[in-house]
Amino acid sequence: MYSFKNDYSEGAHPKILNALLETNLVQDEGYGEDRYSRKAIELIKRKIGSNDVDIHFISGGTQTNLIAISAFLRPHEAAIAVSSGHILGHETGAIEATGHKILSVEGRDGKLTPTDIQGVLDGHPDEHMVKPKLVYISNSTEIGSIYTKHELQTLHDFCQNNQLILYMDGARLGSALCSEENDLQLSDLPELVDAFYIGGTKNGALIGEALVISTDSLKEDFRYHIKQKGALLAKGRLMGIQFLELFRDNLFFDLATHANKMAGLLREELSNSQINFLTHSPSNQLFPILPNSLIAELQNKYSFHIWEKVDSDTSAIRLVTSWATKEEEVVGFIEELKMVLRGISV
Repeated sequence: MYSFKNDYSEGAHPKILNALLETNLVQDEGYGEDRYSRKAIELIKRKIGSNDVDIHFISGGTQTNLIAISAFLRPHEAAIAVSSGHILGHETGAIEATGHKILSVEGRDGKLTPTDIQGVLDGHPDEHMVKPKLVYISNSTEIGSIYTKHELQTLHDFCQNNQLILYMDGARLGSALCSEENDLQLSDLPELVDAFYIGGTKNGALIGEALVISTDSLKEDFRYHIKQKGALLAKGRLMGIQFLELFRDNLFFDLATHANKMAGLLREELSNSQINFLTHSPSNQLFPILPNSLIAELQNKYSFHIWEKVDSDTSAIRLVTSWATKEEEVVGFIEELKMVLRGISV
């Protein structure tokens, strides 16, 4: 059974595994002070085009969100997130467990706008309520949409004018930046958001995210927060080595481009088969709406998430492609879908 459930079912790209093996017996400092982590940080700074950022390697997306958001907020302050946001639905209340409320808004296409945020600010006018302080977004979003440069600039300007922190979850940032509809560059982000992370776990690494802090007021003592939350790994070199490989050449972007290409093949063939989609997703996540009988047949050979029920006869499923998705598996899925569709129509 082949899986389209996520983009982390496989291990890691061979270049990363080879680098880990080749450096395995080399002694070095712990807790991210090793030569590989230092080189990776300098390399990422060059790719970003800014030396005036702090970069920290953290083992996973939930850990990164939890540590960053809880470090950036004072006890009475809250985060704002779209209702489909990862911190709301898929992190087991991690942010709330640190004492910070998440204020949810519907948004549109999985994205937030200044109008959405203003509504939250208007509804929290004084000290009898939590104070909205941080705006959480993700790119690509939980439903596969991406932010344009204009959208992000508009959010940035609004947040600046209202003394709000703009934080971007970048678990699938590679897919967003390599989308054919994207007009953002990695180098744009330090100017547009206060902090963001570059996701490695879902783009070819074994583990690891690179948190980039752009705003000076958020940088102080951040390693203390990482340590206190149990995420300052003694063998931090394991993440440094991986990010060094991802950004040494163009591997990070090559892997994301491949994932998007495989999603594009699926998208094209599904569209040609007159399949509708729950959302417009130009990234590596697709949400086709299929008859429930077709879904049941496909589940005999493929695994994927049933995202939500659309009506009594149809549901939206989530198909995710990865850096390692094989084209023949995509072709096989489409052939199976078409075969079952023909049987249903007969």
